[in-house]
Amino acid sequence: MLLTTHHLLLTNHMEPTVEKFTNKDLVTDQEIRWCPGCGDYSIVKQAQTVIPELGIPRENIVFISGIGCSSRFPYYMETYGMHSIHGRATAIASGLKGSRPELSVWIVTGDGDALSIGGNHTIHMLRRNFDVNILLFNNEIYGLTKGQYSPTSEQGKVTKSTPMGSIDHPFNPIALCMGADATFVARSMDRDPKHLQAILRRANDHKGASFVEIYQNCNVFNDGAFEVFTEKSSKKNETLFMENGKPLIFGENSDKGIRLDGFTPTIVDLTATGSSANDMWIHDETDRVKAGILSRFFDNPKNPNHLPRPFGVFYVEKRECYEDSMTKQIDDAKAKKGVGDLDALLQGRETWTVN
Repeated sequence: MLLTTHHLLLTNHMEPTVEKFTNKDLVTDQEIRWCPGCGDYSIVKQAQTVIPELGIPRENIVFISGIGCSSRFPYYMETYGMHSIHGRATAIASGLKGSRPELSVWIVTGDGDALSIGGNHTIHMLRRNFDVNILLFNNEIYGLTKGQYSPTSEQGKVTKSTPMGSIDHPFNPIALCMGADATFVARSMDRDPKHLQAILRRANDHKGASFVEIYQNCNVFNDGAFEVFTEKSSKKNETLFMENGKPLIFGENSDKGIRLDGFTPTIVDLTATGSSANDMWIHDETDRVKAGILSRFFDNPKNPNHLPRPFGVFYVEKRECYEDSMTKQIDDAKAKKGVGDLDALLQGRETWTVN
């Protein structure tokens, strides 16, 4: 076939074809070395389900992890990946995204990896707003090193490193992210596959740093840590699933709601008060103040009059990404000063002769 100039112009402007792949294509030949029954199995399964739907070329997908049980994740995803060093996955991902902004970068980390040794890197990644997705597997324990307390373990937690009970006040990961000015903050759980899949899609769609806390059960060293939120018998009364533009309703029969009394959230019994769902707090993902209040729904479920634990998207904000700002700054510098000469830069403007 003779190609004319017209054909060539059309070809140059056609969108590149993304080779389709399925969840089976993301399964590797590596033996999965998580304990039988670990919540990580569910999370990797949901990721393998969602990733093929996103329309991203598989060669442009990268999973970067730190150290911990969760950080074996890249071995089990047939994409590019890196099992890096403790607490530094966010730092490595920053460099990758800055140099290769077209890549879809996913960071897999745990409560110890991201909030202890890697805490500083995590908050700076969020405030800088690189366009990456951070999946924090929170099991409230150090599992890989066989059961020491972590930054999210509750006070009084008896572990191998706290035989008399932890005296540390635990981190609230969602509140920490709100304080770091994150632009996408969400929470899901390993035992609700459909919800987790929906949150992963939302995280991918967000242009900016997406932080997703995932409640993950460690059935060996901290079994049942989130049982009250995941078990059928208690889930509806103890969890609050947020949807943008909809009232905050929960309960066995959706018979309870949340209403604000000034800035104080209160639980309303819809059947006893005659109130309707429309009288309750309407969730707005773009309201930073109210997202901050929701992040503090962190009561111990054993306490009387405790608030339900929220799941879903807390907050979303549009803000320029770091890599885009960096590229603009570099382009401006080149336009004003030229491409530059590395050798000349290293030599400097002044020299000394030493006799």
